[in-house]
Amino acid sequence: MVVLLGLLLGAGIMVGLGEAEREPHPTDAVPAGADSTRAVELQEQLPTEDTATAIIVFSADEIGGSLGDLEQVVADLDTGAEGPPAFVQPAEDGTAAISVVNVPAKTATEVADSVAGLRSDLADAAPEGVEVQVTGPAAVRADLTEVFAGANTTLLAFTASVVAILLLITYRSPFLWLIPLTVVGIADRTAAILATQVLAGFGVPWDESTIGILSVLVFGAGTNYALLLISRYRDELRIHEDRHEAMAAALPRTAEAVLASAATVVVGVLTLLLSLTPNTRGLGLASAVGILVAAAAVLLVLPATLVLFGRWIFWPRVPHVGEEGQARRRSAWRRIGDRVAVRPSAFVGGTLTLLAVMAFGLTQIQLGLPASEQFTDKPEAITAAERLAESFPEGAADPTTVVTATEEESAVEQLVADLEALEPVGSVSVGAQGGGVTQLNLVLTAASDSPDSQAALDEVRTVTAEVPQTHVGGTAAEAADTADAGARDRLVILPLILGLVLVALMGILRSVLAPVILVASVIASFAAALGVSWWLFTEVLGFSGLDPIVPLYSFLFLVALGVDYNIFLITRTLEEARAVGTREGVLRALSATGGVITSAGILLAAVFAVLGVLPLVVLAQVGAVICIGVLLDTLLVRTVLVPAIVLILGERFWWPRRVERVRQVGQVGQVEAVQPAAPAPSEAGRHRES
Repeated sequence: MVVLLGLLLGAGIMVGLGEAEREPHPTDAVPAGADSTRAVELQEQLPTEDTATAIIVFSADEIGGSLGDLEQVVADLDTGAEGPPAFVQPAEDGTAAISVVNVPAKTATEVADSVAGLRSDLADAAPEGVEVQVTGPAAVRADLTEVFAGANTTLLAFTASVVAILLLITYRSPFLWLIPLTVVGIADRTAAILATQVLAGFGVPWDESTIGILSVLVFGAGTNYALLLISRYRDELRIHEDRHEAMAAALPRTAEAVLASAATVVVGVLTLLLSLTPNTRGLGLASAVGILVAAAAVLLVLPATLVLFGRWIFWPRVPHVGEEGQARRRSAWRRIGDRVAVRPSAFVGGTLTLLAVMAFGLTQIQLGLPASEQFTDKPEAITAAERLAESFPEGAADPTTVVTATEEESAVEQLVADLEALEPVGSVSVGAQGGGVTQLNLVLTAASDSPDSQAALDEVRTVTAEVPQTHVGGTAAEAADTADAGARDRLVILPLILGLVLVALMGILRSVLAPVILVASVIASFAAALGVSWWLFTEVLGFSGLDPIVPLYSFLFLVALGVDYNIFLITRTLEEARAVGTREGVLRALSATGGVITSAGILLAAVFAVLGVLPLVVLAQVGAVICIGVLLDTLLVRTVLVPAIVLILGERFWWPRRVERVRQVGQVGQVEAVQPAAPAPSEAGRHRES
């Protein structure tokens, strides 16, 4: 019945609601209240608010002989948008010419269609021997829409395929993998619908990448939770003949770890609501909805589904009553734990040294990714801008805008004169007027994404600051404001994430020392992952830096998700410690959870690596950092570092909590409170105890 209700609920949500739709707004990706954001808001008062600028770039070995034909080509264009008469401006080197036109831009789809039509008309009309390309704000917007067309479907297909393959390898069963994949797949689609509906209901914006990241998160976290439940259920089937009793024993113990994990992730991602950037706030709220849906699907639908099929679903490795449980087997993970138990201090020192070496790249890291490196495959708008920069001032492809609402004509004239007097400003022209607003287009002598343009921008803003209701927009201004907002977000959100996750763990474990150690271990793996990723992207792949959003997103998901594996290990350690003490308990917990956590970690790392199939380099960078960090958490921190620390501290690891140990005396169970341990025994003595 639970299975049927779950499936019907998921199907009802998918059929009855569907994903909410919205048109992206220019202010979605820029910080609220920033100077460039206010410039966009003023631009909306112009009569040309439903148009966007496209720049046509003509290039040839010698453009002069074709100049008359190019002027006729431009004159014959019908872009469907009002604007000043188009003209053709040749370059001084004689190999290129440009023309600026407006295209309709009420929606992203209309921009894409308008630019596609413009490119088609120009290709048919261009004189022989002249190459024609289209760039400018309209073309960039159109190409971004085009590269994302179908990208989320591709991402979903890749994600589901990776999960299916890894589940098949993990279970080595022709049937079992289908159950968690189906449940998590339904949860993914349900989460996408509920998340977009919630976002629309609260008026929080989102973009194409939000649903892509959400899908990866739901598949990764949901499958991790499913692996944990199935592993515990298999163990209980070795104790209980009745599969319902086995699930009744497995579910509460699994739910404790899953709910603790989900709580830390939800608390972590909701901190993004404090971001200055609207799209980032949307990702935080969407991710919280996705994690709740994934946890609910695994704890409510998956148990009933597994019980429905019975033991045979595990074929050919069907668990039978009387078989030894995973915690007491001499598994590879138990052998690793025993080696760590011989010299835990040495393993702690060696692991921390390795992580420190990997984190050395943090001392070299630079944030900032130019427009030419934003896409995995350069669209025409980028290649055309690069060609334009060879023959014209670099800022011509992407002018900086100054938008003023001052109504004094003399003030506007003085503003133009003051801007023209600036050395880094090549030219100033009036782009549009109306509704009491004037837009000026500034061509800077430096490219909009270069360090020189940022210095030029500071000079421009010094001038505009003297004129009331005047703001600076354009790519350079938005990049500077986004960088400032990113620095502020990191300063506010990163410590808050740590604090909230720490408090959540203290509540879950009823301990102070253990949560501090667990969070510190995840920070260490994040630093190592970011340091290695810096070298990977700059030295190996040739990028100039990391996108400013990478540290925030990767830190958020690594801390929230990486601590999961420690939660899975430590909650099982606490359970075992009640019977055999903390030192033996952590070794049994490592043996019991080693296989499932390793499978879960590899799966989660692979799922985030799939972000690389999306066309944006920033998502590939985020995916790479998280992938490396999760692997470090799974294979090094959880397997070696945390168990070694627990072995050193013993019962003191739970301070100030006292673990109640259950001992069997005859047939009567007695409960004994275990006091914090005295000084740790010698290494040899600890090994004998283990």
